[in-house]
Amino acid sequence: MHTLLRSTLRTKTASSLAYAAVSRSAQENLLQAPLLSRSNSTEASLAKDTSSNDVKNGQGFKGHSMLAPFTAGWQTTDLHPLVIEKSEDLAKELLEMFTARKMGKAFFVNSGSEANDTQVKLVWYYNNALGRPDKKKFIARAKSYHGSTLIAASLSGLPALHQKFDLPAPFVLHTDCPHYWRYHLPGETEEEFSTRLAKNLEQLILKEGPETIAAFIAEPVMGAGGVIVPPSTYFEKVQAVVKKYDILFIADEVICAFGRLGTMFGCDKYNIKPDLVSLAKALSSAYLPIGAVLVSPEISDVIHAQSNKLGSFSHGFTYSGHPAACAVAIEALKIYKERNIVDQVNKIAPRFQDGIKAFSDSPIIGEIRGTGLILGTEFTDNKSPNDPFPPEWGVGAYFGAQCEKHGMLVRVAGDNIMMSPPYIISQGEVDELISIYGKALKETEKKVQELKSQRK
Repeated sequence: MHTLLRSTLRTKTASSLAYAAVSRSAQENLLQAPLLSRSNSTEASLAKDTSSNDVKNGQGFKGHSMLAPFTAGWQTTDLHPLVIEKSEDLAKELLEMFTARKMGKAFFVNSGSEANDTQVKLVWYYNNALGRPDKKKFIARAKSYHGSTLIAASLSGLPALHQKFDLPAPFVLHTDCPHYWRYHLPGETEEEFSTRLAKNLEQLILKEGPETIAAFIAEPVMGAGGVIVPPSTYFEKVQAVVKKYDILFIADEVICAFGRLGTMFGCDKYNIKPDLVSLAKALSSAYLPIGAVLVSPEISDVIHAQSNKLGSFSHGFTYSGHPAACAVAIEALKIYKERNIVDQVNKIAPRFQDGIKAFSDSPIIGEIRGTGLILGTEFTDNKSPNDPFPPEWGVGAYFGAQCEKHGMLVRVAGDNIMMSPPYIISQGEVDELISIYGKALKETEKKVQELKSQRK
């Protein structure tokens, strides 16, 4: 009986893994296990309606009934539980949604950090399979954020993530931050600034040796670094450089994806055609932890061939593609479509952006920048990037406290303020948000004046 079941399962397993990538060891294990259809407590039902204890003691699947609304339908009598139908459904949906370029497979993880860790391993695996063992280095950007695990924090370009952690790892290099307001030369246009940064990137590649550079990773809009929107022609020029030297482009869409910028993906907004993509956060609207890596067919085919050659692909996580998380993610994507979230963002964003940017003339604001429903404010003295306020003044923290006092939460990072309102915010709520911002700003201006007078 089990032989027949395994034969049937082998066919169903192959047909059910067209989109989601799993380790080969997991695939092999699927063919050796008895076929289970459902488990409610300590009892696991076999496909032939017999009964088998899942565990001899304890409560087994305690809490299953509470998770039922999220997991309904994720198992069937046709597949072993390890073949999670929901992960395949989610993978198919993501690959269809991402249209900046064709992607071949989706690999599920639990966070953006895990996604970017996985990117490094996949790229190394890919280059080793192609006989390029020296192509190991990654280039990221100053002030970028890619996560907090060892590799993801190394990729990040924020010094606080490196200090006393012995990071970044030696294979990670950092190039210029594309912040035009802060780093442009006198008289330099945005296009000229982008050209200079692309040339600097190329010089770094040539200095290290193109044969040693594996990938370049970038957020379409830099989030935790202060909401830094790319200058005109930036991605066009850096993509040309990395393509010239056969360097993979990784788009970290953890913050930007699923409507935040007014497009379904940040890649759509800036015409980025990546080789790999990292997703998380809005993938489940943050209701459950889940992330994903999208891999181009050119890369996934090489990895698949190499794993077949070795007999396994030994990378994965305990909760990769967890059915509850996948079910929630599928529902989130469905809601984004049904509610036309991208259209909603584009309708509300001008009111939000224009309303906050109207405060740009404040003497304590250096720059207000953003796009869609993400916006950053940077406080500086004399409206200059070269005149920061003394850190001990805590200007950003004071502004954040005033916002909270009036009923609004903002993210504070030094003297940078970041705002990402919910997609479903109404016009009236945007007006309320703008009003609170104005009140907090007025109180902060007064505080700065007091601090300046005390310094004299």
